[in-house]
Amino acid sequence: MVFPTPDDGAGPNPAEAPIEFTSDTFLMEQALRQARRAFQAGEVPVGAIIVQGSTIIARAHNQVETLRDATAHAEMLALSQAQEALGDWRLTDCDLYVTKEPCPMCAGAIVHCRIRRVIFGVGDPKGGAAGGLLNLLQQPTLNHRSEITPGVLEAESLAILQSFFRAAREAAKEKRSSPTQENPDLS
Repeated sequence: MVFPTPDDGAGPNPAEAPIEFTSDTFLMEQALRQARRAFQAGEVPVGAIIVQGSTIIARAHNQVETLRDATAHAEMLALSQAQEALGDWRLTDCDLYVTKEPCPMCAGAIVHCRIRRVIFGVGDPKGGAAGGLLNLLQQPTLNHRSEITPGVLEAESLAILQSFFRAAREAAKEKRSSPTQENPDLS
């Protein structure tokens, strides 16, 4: 059996294309891995990573329920990790990849940390602060503006959120429809 080689005119095989470890797609896949960890922990499945150059310096996922902390969003936890890794609160040469558009709280922290670029998967028209509901990341009156790249692996980011909320609705419906045990002491 003869297999095509690059010299036989068959052209490159896309399955053998080199992997770019710094591409937005590859890096968003890393954020999606974090979102899957959140899903498995029963958290809203949002994942985030922070990259400096070609190095991932922080990885996080939502841990609001686990930590019982309303501020434990993936972005906030990743920002804290990155600051610790660099020994500085200024993250001016860092990029944040997050599976869902940041909320106003996270966007405020992103601006204060001076993140260079924010890349997100799925937008949030009802509560997003990177162009969805509002755009804090490019607010002209603030001291810093981040570049925004929306829609990277959008379908995958949306799918994991939809799956999580579908399962949560089904669990709530099942809980409501299950027969309640009568209290024998009331007889």
